[in-house]
Amino acid sequence: MPADRQTRLEELLAHQQHLIDTLNTEAVEQRKEIDRLTASVTRLEKQLKLLAEFVERSGEDLPHEKPPHY
Repeated sequence: MPADRQTRLEELLAHQQHLIDTLNTEAVEQRKEIDRLTASVTRLEKQLKLLAEFVERSGEDLPHEKPPHY
C-alpha cells in the first residue's frame, strides 16, 4: 500500500511540475508581448507628439483632414 501512495504522489508531483513549467512558459511569452506593446505605444506617443508640434507650429490643418463643411 505505501508503494501505491508513493507512486500517486510522484505522479502528482510530475503533473504539478509540468503545469508549473507550462505556466512559466506562458508568463514569459506574455511578458514579451507586454514589452512589445509597450514599445509600440511609446513609438506612437512620440509620433503623436511630433505631429501635434507640427500642427501647432504650422497653424494649418493636416492635409488629410476634411474641411469643417463636410
